[in-house]
Amino acid sequence: MYISMAFGATMLIIVSYVSMGSALSMNRYDVSCPNVEAIVAKVVRDATSRDKTVPATLLRMHFHDCFIRGCDGSILLESRGGNKAERDAPPNKSLHAFYVIEAAKRAVEAVCPAVVSCADILAFAARDAVVLSGGPRWEVPKGRKDGRTSKASETSTLPSPLFNVSQLEKSFALRGLSPQELVALLGAHTLGFAHCSTFEKRIRNFNSTHYVDPTIRPSFAGVLRGACPLKNKAPNAGVAMDPSSTTFDTNHYKLILNRQALFASDQSLLTAPQTKALVYKFATSKRAFHTAFAKAMIKMSSLNGGQEIRKDCRFVN
Repeated sequence: MYISMAFGATMLIIVSYVSMGSALSMNRYDVSCPNVEAIVAKVVRDATSRDKTVPATLLRMHFHDCFIRGCDGSILLESRGGNKAERDAPPNKSLHAFYVIEAAKRAVEAVCPAVVSCADILAFAARDAVVLSGGPRWEVPKGRKDGRTSKASETSTLPSPLFNVSQLEKSFALRGLSPQELVALLGAHTLGFAHCSTFEKRIRNFNSTHYVDPTIRPSFAGVLRGACPLKNKAPNAGVAMDPSSTTFDTNHYKLILNRQALFASDQSLLTAPQTKALVYKFATSKRAFHTAFAKAMIKMSSLNGGQEIRKDCRFVN
């Protein structure tokens, strides 16, 4: 994932929006905090200029936030007392850009105190992360509230990289997301880094019949075994999601077609006719992928169930 960032022209995607939680709107801050998106974008841009891994982790952070209690910023809360928060659960331990959201919140509070939620700031930052990586731009519905509950145990409901396509479809359907939105959103795996633990079951001792998962290209499994040797217990061992893992492109779908997806869940998209057809479609059309991804992000990020606007993203008021 440590290669140069590609900055390309982006499409502006605007779709009709139907609220799926508390009422959101496109003009929520036009009067109360008109510069909020520019403020957040600058913080994300500055952080990315210092660390090219920031966009991938911000996008993943937003996904993991929305898939638990809706997009309520609960992933931003720190563990306190006897409560272990979402951010300290195993699926989120590798997220390292909380400081970006906290810096953006401070900058926004300096000009618009107690107006913009942490959940909205995270939604803006995820969109900006995609744009900075060469992906599409979309208008983010605004007005999310921040939640007051964050439990590490609830992250067990996140989709697993070991899921098959049926399990994926069920998980996304529980969040009101269709198979097309599922395939589009998994395109986010074009960005970032995967730890060995997320795919090591596929590359050795797969089952009693196959040493290697038969859906993965054997030569690719060999490369992965080299990156993840049996005795290597380094917590940060792993590989880039794809060769252009700081660029929001269609390579992830091409890797799936070439049996080189890191996650069993992504490779399983080829096992159902509808999702297989979508993988082909997105692999061959950047415009189709970008348009579908933007629409799916608007829908996913509109799930909300918060109660307040936090003064500090790390703690409830």
